[in-house]
Amino acid sequence: MMGSSDKPQDELFYPFNLDEIVPQDHLLRDIDRLLGFTELREHLAPYYSHTGRPSVDPELMIRMLLIGYCCGIRSERQLCYEVTMNLAYRWFCKLSITDKVPDHSTFSKNRHGRFREAEAFRFVFEQVLQRCMDEGLIGGEGFAVDASVVKADASRQKHHEDDDDDWGGGSRAINEYLDALKEDGSSIPVDRKKVSQTDPLAQWTAAPGGPAYYAYSTNYLVDTQAGIIVDVEATTALRTPEVWSTKTMIERVKDRFGLETKKLIGDTAYGTAEFLNWMVNEAKIEPHVPVWERGEGKEGMLGRSDFAYNEETDSYTCPNGKELLSSRRNYKKPRPSPKNGFINYRASKMDCGPCPLKEQCCPKSEAKKLLRSIYEKERDVAREVAKTPAYQKTRRQRKQVEMLFAHMKRILKMDRLRLRGISGARDEFLLTATAQNLRRMANYLGTGPPAARASPMF
Repeated sequence: MMGSSDKPQDELFYPFNLDEIVPQDHLLRDIDRLLGFTELREHLAPYYSHTGRPSVDPELMIRMLLIGYCCGIRSERQLCYEVTMNLAYRWFCKLSITDKVPDHSTFSKNRHGRFREAEAFRFVFEQVLQRCMDEGLIGGEGFAVDASVVKADASRQKHHEDDDDDWGGGSRAINEYLDALKEDGSSIPVDRKKVSQTDPLAQWTAAPGGPAYYAYSTNYLVDTQAGIIVDVEATTALRTPEVWSTKTMIERVKDRFGLETKKLIGDTAYGTAEFLNWMVNEAKIEPHVPVWERGEGKEGMLGRSDFAYNEETDSYTCPNGKELLSSRRNYKKPRPSPKNGFINYRASKMDCGPCPLKEQCCPKSEAKKLLRSIYEKERDVAREVAKTPAYQKTRRQRKQVEMLFAHMKRILKMDRLRLRGISGARDEFLLTATAQNLRRMANYLGTGPPAARASPMF
């Protein structure tokens, strides 16, 4: 007999349990086992009034934001809709089937207010990191560092004129830019070709290739044991602030967690002489980075490595046995260090003129010239490290950062920012890194049914 779903009378009461509906192997179940918000509540308590109507629960807002960044939901309006409709999201947010979801404007009010004042997103990220450390996912043996450019929420066609002092109504991003100008302007790059009307701190760049656009850079410091992000920093999309943000991150991790690394892994951008000097002499970190070479010749030509340096005489010897000197005069007072950080060594015209190797050495100049950095000893340390078997291993480990950036942009859909200003970029990068650490930790520590819950994270 053919069945029918029609019933003569609907049921008056429905037995319903959200916990039974959500699958035991759901990602949010594994993340929930690692979460607790006691310390976050204590951290935010001074920023709430002791009188008035009860606010929206900050735990609820943080849980909803974590869903958005873990699942690639970029719009907060869409996030509120998804939490309303999705039972697993309601379960994770501790909402019943009848509880009302907060309005999307609640996130903006709290983000630009108490959350930013209290550095709530930084606090959440660091509590997640502490849990990773407690679970043994961070070894501290080596840190990998890299930067990735993320498009800003600014039009490529609209630019602010240099001679126009009128910034319109003054959004938060514009006010942040004007405040930086009033202070000292050190955080703003000089000689910028173009400035955005909507996000003046965003940098006009074509670094990734293709058409230029306004962007910020997210900088990751990653522990190589399990690929956990130990710190993240937002900077303008320029090479120098990207490189030196590594110093900020390493010092912050050391101060707040006592976490130190033995070696730092990076690409050629981190192989500048000044940064190698900081790594070797100040931070006492082994540099696993390629040296940024400037004097190597083309194929078939003599390069800088073909000239031997004599530390006692402070001179170079060419393959033909002739000397290159930084000075051919004796000064009573030592000469100051060059402003550009490089010492120029020159050969004699009398030696280079009849030399049989001149066409391979300096065919377009009368005499050979070599530049030596004032931090050449530190550069030599990096060159020696590059010859070790451990260096070949760290070259492969560096790909962990690239994989995190690919995951961030392709899976979590963080290829364009929603928030403006460097503060908005910082908030988004912190939440993204938190989501990636939570997903990575859930992957390592997820155990299926919560028979024995893990200790709360924060």
